[in-house]
Amino acid sequence: MAINYQPEDAEITVKVTGIGTYQVKPGITAADFVKDIVPSTEYPVMAAIIDNTLYDLHQVLDDSCELELVYPDSEAGMRIYRRTVAFLLIKACRELYPEKTLIIKHSLSNGLYCEFINWQPSAEDIKKLEKRMREIVALNLPINRMTLPKEEARSIFARQGQMDKVKLLEFRDKNHVHIYELGGFYEYFYGYMLPFTGLITCFRLLEYPPGLIVQTPEKDNPGHIEEYLEQPKLAQIFQEAKQWAGMLDTPHVAALNDIIAHGHAGELIRINEALHEKKIAYIADCICADPGIRVVLISGPSSSGKTTFAQRLLIQLRVNGRRPVMISLDDYFVNRDLTPRDENGDYDFEALEALKLDLFNDHLIRLIKGEEVETPIYSFTEGRCETHGRMTRVPPGEPIVIEGIHGLNEHLTWSIPREQKFKIYISALTQLNIDYTNRIPTTDSRLLRRMLRDSRTRGYSARETLERWPSVRRGEEKNIFPFQENADIMFNSSLVYELSVLRPYTEPLLLEISPQYPEHLEAKRLLKFLSYFQELEVDEVPNNSILREFVGGSCFKV
Repeated sequence: MAINYQPEDAEITVKVTGIGTYQVKPGITAADFVKDIVPSTEYPVMAAIIDNTLYDLHQVLDDSCELELVYPDSEAGMRIYRRTVAFLLIKACRELYPEKTLIIKHSLSNGLYCEFINWQPSAEDIKKLEKRMREIVALNLPINRMTLPKEEARSIFARQGQMDKVKLLEFRDKNHVHIYELGGFYEYFYGYMLPFTGLITCFRLLEYPPGLIVQTPEKDNPGHIEEYLEQPKLAQIFQEAKQWAGMLDTPHVAALNDIIAHGHAGELIRINEALHEKKIAYIADCICADPGIRVVLISGPSSSGKTTFAQRLLIQLRVNGRRPVMISLDDYFVNRDLTPRDENGDYDFEALEALKLDLFNDHLIRLIKGEEVETPIYSFTEGRCETHGRMTRVPPGEPIVIEGIHGLNEHLTWSIPREQKFKIYISALTQLNIDYTNRIPTTDSRLLRRMLRDSRTRGYSARETLERWPSVRRGEEKNIFPFQENADIMFNSSLVYELSVLRPYTEPLLLEISPQYPEHLEAKRLLKFLSYFQELEVDEVPNNSILREFVGGSCFKV
């Protein structure tokens, strides 16, 4: 906000969306305004939106404005809540185990997985950490935000032994940075924090060897923590991602930037792509090792790279001497007027009932028997199947490969015995951190992938992609994530270098979103996130890479 001179007795008008209008003295912080002026609410305020820009509660109100309060039942509010809980954990670790280095790793089921470098905490250690965190909450200590010259911030982190942050800030193109202080300990976050520790009321630590799980509420129920749901297969694929990051010497963005700056990105790309190819070849070997497998089902959330993965899997199956046949689930959509509708009355194309399940299963049974069937061809323009389909036959004993969001749901292929099916879950589970205490949400990588593909192939603006994204995420929560542990194997389609390639493509798209749109908030967050990455030319990315599905230049029809 612009700072304007005000006479000593002047007041400003603050209109709070949905609550009321208030006259206050200029210079009051948003935190004091909320505490002293605004009526108490069920959940504490996390931040404020002013002129369609997100501010933390340290923000000084110096001019009349319209202000929207942000609560933990929103995406932005819950991010701030969880980030502050992470800060409490980091502070407690510094006090109790100052020689240990904590890494905030990634989401896992309904929690956040963290681990230490070269140390595995015991159950007793974790109890001590949670106890100390609750003591810090009870003290209601201030979390101070300060703006410092970049070099001064680097000196502070060097004194604290956080060389990952020292290196990260070396590549920042800003002269000043915002850092937070709690009880004499400093941290750098790429998002906002709460102003007082006492605003954190609900969290839990769980032992999860070799690390621990931090649980907070979900935004749909900010006052309650659900029981932890075990997802051993997903945990295993994240451990594989950790091993890949170790092989590539890229534990965080600073290390990646260093590789790019020294001209070694080409080797990094080739090794990372070889890891993908080796895993796809291994999956093909698993399928070929069991002659009873007749149906291969590939599923995963939006922008995971399912189409390219399926094409590369087909090649590896052919290398093994097999002759697979691929069938598109999209051709089995019901006519548009029979498509079920969601709670808003819109067509729900992601519902299982949007497919002709009986016809699909009848065709599978007949194809497995060696019969020839006329598979439909769906016209998305007309909203119905074309008059004539394509005649399809599967060679005896060969696998049928099917890619679609419902692949892991047994109801999709209810007529096929489980032992004849091989299920693959694919997602972009990033193995990279910004630094040891700032993780990269998996959804951000997928969102940027989709944004670019939507712009390049579907004519959608970045704003339209952001507008649709919550609906896409709801569909994933309903139709994909509940079934991911049904997979026989998981494939991580993330590439450690991809955000450096995506940055020059997606930044201009995000910059087009003007402040008048609600999506401007998310665009600003993503622009800041991308700013940590050194740009990387796309030239050395091979044409069969999963990344080519999004940036263009793929050798496959995607």
